[in-house]
Amino acid sequence: MASVPKEAISRDRIRRVPSGFGWVDHRVVRDHYVERCSHAALALYLFLVTVSDGEGVSWWSERSLSGRLGMDVDRLRQARAELEAADLVAYEHPVWQVLELRRAEA
Repeated sequence: MASVPKEAISRDRIRRVPSGFGWVDHRVVRDHYVERCSHAALALYLFLVTVSDGEGVSWWSERSLSGRLGMDVDRLRQARAELEAADLVAYEHPVWQVLELRRAEA
């Protein structure tokens, strides 16, 4: 099987890590968090990763988040419960925290 060349398609649009903190740890996929969460939970996680500060903290209200994500507040709360159960976020009204992923046990 021939290998696929690893070359950018659009050289003038190469992604750079921004000075902010909006990045997603590749272990979200590798450690199967993606399969454990609904689309709504993953959308909420991506939003929180994007808007959180360097410690993963943000202060978005449920009302604002549900409006931005196009889901009702009950669905948002269900998504939050999924993320908490997966150990991806912590929430204490009105503060959200995206948690550092735990290291896999050896």
